Amino acid sequence: MSAVAEKLDGTAERLRAAVAADPGGVLENIARNEGVSYRAVLDILPEGQAVAFPGSAFERVWESLVGWPGEVTFIVHTADGVFETRGAIPPGTTGRGYFNIHGDSPIGGHIRADRCAAIYFIDRPFFGRRSCSVQFVNHDGTAMFKVFVGRGADRELDAGQVRLFEDMRSAGA
Repeated sequence: MSAVAEKLDGTAERLRAAVAADPGGVLENIARNEGVSYRAVLDILPEGQAVAFPGSAFERVWESLVGWPGEVTFIVHTADGVFETRGAIPPGTTGRGYFNIHGDSPIGGHIRADRCAAIYFIDRPFFGRRSCSVQFVNHDGTAMFKVFVGRGADRELDAGQVRLFEDMRSAGA
């Protein structure tokens, strides 16, 4: 939906009100409840909470994530479940229509990187705690997967990863 159409039918205002009513809640729930794409919700988050870059930066962003020290939380969130894996982001290469992940990590598989429309750097509260993630969104407006800054045993964000996240976001991924 174009920005003009959103203004005419009040979608953007409705979404902003839904986010304001539950500022640390699950954004997929807001998208489902409001009948919009996940990306539409990301696009109306308060200033600074969501910074978007083009999907064409996929390999560059992935390669930067490979260099992060320690473990991240890799999440795939579908209508049927939320799947989480902790580990280091392994390297990958393009071949046979996929970005193929390989390395010594529990994170592995094959990604249709050509379907990545945008990459969002999200920094927002989630159930009362700061949460930082890099989220890859497809052309349908759905999250392909998300990479969350890791947390230590004290449940605090890994300071080194936060610094790298902020540097990538500031540098334009």
